[in-house]
Amino acid sequence: MNNLMLVLLMACGGVAIALQPSINARLAQKVGSFESSLISFAVGTLCLLAVVLTTGRGSLRGVVDASWWELTGGFLGAFFVTMTIIAVPRMGTAAVMAIIIAGQLSTGTLLDHLGMFGLRQVPLTPLRGVGIALLCLGAALVVRR
Repeated sequence: MNNLMLVLLMACGGVAIALQPSINARLAQKVGSFESSLISFAVGTLCLLAVVLTTGRGSLRGVVDASWWELTGGFLGAFFVTMTIIAVPRMGTAAVMAIIIAGQLSTGTLLDHLGMFGLRQVPLTPLRGVGIALLCLGAALVVRR
């Protein structure tokens, strides 16, 4: 897969992440916050099951060799989805997305700088620091009505 295709797919992922909290918050009005999160994950699980059954090349048996912390992604995803369901009706989608993006970039930069989880180390430069600061300032301006 070339980089342009990856960029386009990630842009589509960004659109999906912006849409998801509002859609889930709307569902929560009918079923409840935690119930909406459960339904969201159940539908996602069914979709991924279909993908794994039709195109999967790995092995689910490898999970027995995983460390405990490698299994926390599902918890983190559930926490994220549930918090957005609760926050979007109170703060609005743009404010929630701005806070999420600032948190993601700040954390991602720290993870890169430290080379966490065995991934490539990318140092925090002054220019990257300014970028993070500007993004956080932008997020604060979006959150402030």
